[in-house]
Amino acid sequence: MNARRVATAGVIAAVYGALTFLVIQLGATLSYGIVQFRLSEALTVVALLTPAALPGLAIGSALANLSSVGLFGALGLLDVVLGSLATLLGASWSWHFRRRRALALLGPVIFNALIVPAYLPAMLGAAGITTIPLLGITASSSWPLLYLAGVIGLGLGQAVVVYGLGWPLLTALSRIRLPGLEGGDE
Repeated sequence: MNARRVATAGVIAAVYGALTFLVIQLGATLSYGIVQFRLSEALTVVALLTPAALPGLAIGSALANLSSVGLFGALGLLDVVLGSLATLLGASWSWHFRRRRALALLGPVIFNALIVPAYLPAMLGAAGITTIPLLGITASSSWPLLYLAGVIGLGLGQAVVVYGLGWPLLTALSRIRLPGLEGGDE
């Protein structure tokens, strides 16, 4: 990686992490839980513009997910490792399919929806969150039921953020030329 790519990755990591921390500080409880609307996930679209976004998003996610350790104790390390892996895999998918935007944006949705619900019930249980009242699901429910609820909830939340906020951001970034970003045609 050249210096520009390293710097671009660093800026992406910093913006992702800072946006996550800012939203958490403003009291956004929807950054963690069975349904998540992490505004920082809108930034995953930059993976369509530069390969520097892959390490940048993964590092930003790892930094942001360090807050999980404060909320969920040692189990929060699952989010640091596996949540960041989901972000890296989603970004890799996005870069690979960058010429087909709708398909490319599915990467962050799919990988977060499939990976995060695998460990989320344990984290939420550690924080004393043991019931999803609307669905009647409790910590004592079967793991497949908890996982399915997580896949649906996280998938929907991720799709709203990535397609609803990220796609317009991608369109705007594609129209301007920023150092380190390729931009491109619609």
